[in-house]
Amino acid sequence: MTRVIHDSGEGVQKEALDLVSSDVNFPKGHFPDYRIGPNNQIIDPEEAHEAVPLKEIVAKETAQLLEQHKRLSVRDLKEKFEKGLSGATKLSEEAKRREAASLDRQVLLKKLRDVLDTLKGRVAGRNRDDAEEAISLVEALAVQLTQREGELIYEKAEVKKLANFLKQATEDARKVAEEERALALAEIEKARAAIEKVEKALQVHDSASSSREKEEIEELRKEVREARRIKMLHQPSKVMDMEFELKALRTLISEKTQLCNQLKKELAMIKRLEEDSSDLFELEGSDTLGSQLCIIPRVDGGPNITNCPIQWYRVISGGTRELISGATKFTYAPEPFDVGRLLQAEIVLNTDKIIVQTDGPIENAAGLERYVDSLMKRTDIEFNVVVTQMNGKDYSSNSVHVFHIGKLRIKLRKGWSTKARESYSTTMKLCGSRGGGNAAARAVFWQARKGLTYTLAFETDRDRNAAIMIARKFASNCNVALTGPGDQGT
Repeated sequence: MTRVIHDSGEGVQKEALDLVSSDVNFPKGHFPDYRIGPNNQIIDPEEAHEAVPLKEIVAKETAQLLEQHKRLSVRDLKEKFEKGLSGATKLSEEAKRREAASLDRQVLLKKLRDVLDTLKGRVAGRNRDDAEEAISLVEALAVQLTQREGELIYEKAEVKKLANFLKQATEDARKVAEEERALALAEIEKARAAIEKVEKALQVHDSASSSREKEEIEELRKEVREARRIKMLHQPSKVMDMEFELKALRTLISEKTQLCNQLKKELAMIKRLEEDSSDLFELEGSDTLGSQLCIIPRVDGGPNITNCPIQWYRVISGGTRELISGATKFTYAPEPFDVGRLLQAEIVLNTDKIIVQTDGPIENAAGLERYVDSLMKRTDIEFNVVVTQMNGKDYSSNSVHVFHIGKLRIKLRKGWSTKARESYSTTMKLCGSRGGGNAAARAVFWQARKGLTYTLAFETDRDRNAAIMIARKFASNCNVALTGPGDQGT
């Protein structure tokens, strides 16, 4: 007698699940929710949101590399190839992971189909139809996985090819970069060697040209001497050539004299600095007639003496100082009366008195005495001047006047109009301008008589000094000491 037992579907399903769970570890407690897409393909909803397929990514990267190949440098191309190689390695690893996952899915589907076959033999009716439908879905899923596995194998092969290609390209790029670097270094060394050769050639050329120029100058000098000698032999008079040579020699002697005076001044200054380093000020200017002395600080940032009381003195023999009346500025232009004497400037800074002195006695200007002698041979000694001040006030007109120095009188005229005419007397004063200024070396102070004074600017400092010397000689012939205000006559 057969005994029939009616079991519910829930119990059978529970038993089947228990059998399956003993071999397979499902991440969920139910079958995957697959759906059929176009061309009867089974689509997993969890994989619907995956990234672009590997083949498309590889094709896109390859196209970008080919497009940029022409406009990339060797170094950039090498970097791109290295990046592509690392990307291909990552893609190969991802393909391996997918292959392992596909193998796990094949094993899982096989076990699932075995379980469903076992379940199909144990159930009947509607549950049997569900089991058959599940088996068909599992078989379709297995077919789909097989197709995917084939595609993955093909993609894996393509990725391996691309990786090998990128590796070879990277090696080639590295070799090309090293070759280009070696070529660049060789070119740089060649350029350096060429530059050194050019520099040596330039140095040799400069030395040769300088020696050649010296030889040419010596030859020109010899030719000039020979030409002068021939000219002197063929000309009826040699006096003119001798005068030219004498003039050139005088000019050369005057230049050498100025240079010698400057060197003497520098030596004296160095000695003073060695003896006393506490001096704050010094005199700037040459110790010769025609120059202009100026008090300057010895070091930068020295005290300002613009508003400090200043007085200039001339040192007479024996160390006696004679005050120069009106010389109270920080600049002073020596006059002929100062020749052969030291000049001192006394500065009152706060409560201290600072004295600066010339390095040596004031020397006469080169050629001045000959110039004065030549002027005294003339009948009329006249100089062109400009009146800058009259009776201590600025003169409005800048027109040129004529300063006439005679043996008995001095006259100032403008055209045919006489401005002043006075004979030599004790009330007449004539000296260099003592009011400072940039043109002090070319200006004189002339007191024609009491109540009438002029400040005259000459064309040159030589004319100014010559006029003072000539006037004093003519006044001395008249037994009059023509000096400046407050000066002692000698």
